[in-house]
Amino acid sequence: MTHLRETLERHVRDGSVPGAVALVARGGQVEVRAVGSVDVDGSSPMARDSIFRVASVTKPVTAAAAMMLVEDGRIALDDPVGPWLPELASPTVVRYPAGPVDDVVPAERAITVADLLTFRAGYGFPPDFSLPAVGLLISELKQGPPQPQNIAAPDAWMAALSRIPLLYQPGHAWLYNTCSDILGVLIARVSGRSLPEFFAERLFEPLGMADTGFSVPAADRDRFTSCYRPDAAGGLEPVDAPDGQWSSTPAFPSGAGGLVSTVDDLHSFARMLLAEGTTDGRRLLSPTSVRQMTTDQLTPSQRDAGALFLEGQGWGYGGSVDVAPVDPWNVPGRYGWVGGTGTAAHLTPSTGAVTILLTQCEMTSPSPPAVMRDFWRCAAGA
Repeated sequence: MTHLRETLERHVRDGSVPGAVALVARGGQVEVRAVGSVDVDGSSPMARDSIFRVASVTKPVTAAAAMMLVEDGRIALDDPVGPWLPELASPTVVRYPAGPVDDVVPAERAITVADLLTFRAGYGFPPDFSLPAVGLLISELKQGPPQPQNIAAPDAWMAALSRIPLLYQPGHAWLYNTCSDILGVLIARVSGRSLPEFFAERLFEPLGMADTGFSVPAADRDRFTSCYRPDAAGGLEPVDAPDGQWSSTPAFPSGAGGLVSTVDDLHSFARMLLAEGTTDGRRLLSPTSVRQMTTDQLTPSQRDAGALFLEGQGWGYGGSVDVAPVDPWNVPGRYGWVGGTGTAAHLTPSTGAVTILLTQCEMTSPSPPAVMRDFWRCAAGA
């Protein structure tokens, strides 16, 4: 796909990304292009098996893991989470979203498993990050760009969360990010396994996702890309090196944004969802669970309120679902998400298409960067 290579190389030439790996699959046809280098000095070329910090592309994986526990009968979607997360058994809610964090009322009902999957538990990021209750998520929980070695272990993290009031009553509003981290703790406590162990045993090993996890072994770090962010001078400044924050398993494995992966590993996950939960004749999820994950769960007003993050999209379980075409790539039913480290992975059940883009440059806003939008247009044939 010459046009795909040219699209990616244009952004390498203008300096917006050091390199990229992209995959476009339609049915049995799979095109992969690797361009540029793994770091800004250009000494090592990007390769198909290069490893990236995928950030929020972690979220659909976490949702799939939770649905496995639902199918196991260990939890139900309507179950209150309090028995496993006693820190959230009696939450309080700020009286007004912009009000002080000590002006609270009791939650009208319990937080449920479904609330976490749909991001409607009351915790997370609204369009206005300056709200006092949101500030505590950033200062006390280190919510924001992935920083795995700086976050407290799950029990301490949950204790801190219990001291932060909800921004909205459970079920009322879609709020970004935090629910996936809470869901990761829930999965570990319900299963009796650490989140890395559960992911490996139930997803990564069956799917052959050998390069996906919460850290990169020393033997594989020659394939691990460096991470950058745009600087004030129009260049790129380093954020993390291959021997940095992902060199060891963190105390808090983030279900919201902690994974590293490769384009082929993410394609394996996408193919499993497209095959309604099966891989190589083995069923990992039921078709019903996959449909629940990939179906918009939000009301129109909740979608509108989340428009800073959602452009013509709703939200299923752990990922967005396109509901209104606003560009050629927006196909109703397209499911997936983007990562703040410059990554994106989507699948479209109606067409069997998969698009994956991995770069190593942090996004500067919730709005997808030019390289991502150009990739989607290219993949759509626009």
